[in-house]
Amino acid sequence: MPFVTIKITDTNVTKQQKSVLVKGVTDLLTETLKKDPKTTHIVIEEIPLDNWGYNASLTSELPL
Repeated sequence: MPFVTIKITDTNVTKQQKSVLVKGVTDLLTETLKKDPKTTHIVIEEIPLDNWGYNASLTSELPL
């Protein structure tokens, strides 16, 4: 039973885009590893920009 977590920032991600991610990851696991899509679980975690950082700065403080 595959369990995949996708972490993204919480800005401008639509329900349709999330659906595409879930389907794409499920299809990839089915095709590549022969996993049953009925037992494949995908979790999308949306992280606020204030809770994500790189290059010694919060993402919310960096120019887009």
